Amino acid sequence: MVHSRLTATRHGGGRAVRMMMMAMLMAAAAAVSLSAWAQGGHGPHGGHGMWGGGAGMIGPMSDRMLDGLNATDAQRAQIKQIAQAAAADLKAQREAGRALREQAMQVFTAPNVDAAAAESVRQQMLAQHDAASRRMLQAMLDASRVLTPEQRAKLAERMKERSARMQERMQRHDREAPRQ
Repeated sequence: MVHSRLTATRHGGGRAVRMMMMAMLMAAAAAVSLSAWAQGGHGPHGGHGMWGGGAGMIGPMSDRMLDGLNATDAQRAQIKQIAQAAAADLKAQREAGRALREQAMQVFTAPNVDAAAAESVRQQMLAQHDAASRRMLQAMLDASRVLTPEQRAKLAERMKERSARMQERMQRHDREAPRQ
């Protein structure tokens, strides 16, 4: 079996190697995309995170997030403003990420894959992801300054419960998924 794979690689296997590299790139791009998507409004715990599903959802989601925290109208307005600014910034970063993924596809679909170009795109993707992460952190820090310590503690407890529910759903889904 190994011999047949080696023979296939030697005789026209360049296409197979390119396909394998493309699959690896697509997996890496999917991971980066998922992270960027998470940073851009869909939280790391599988839900809508702190800010909701994008600029159009910020009002209702931030209001729902603040329900039960006894947030004042002033707090709600400040957090909505913080969330809207972050969503706008993150939207631009998601668009930049799409351009990088297209650039990566061009690198890996070229007749000869340039390792230096691939590494350059990977580094750019990492930098873009880092910028999105920094922007989200800044928004969370800004929002934390608006809420009282008690409100933040209550919000953290709700997020912990939400994460636990999502984990349970994922485990149930894994158990129920058909085996091949």
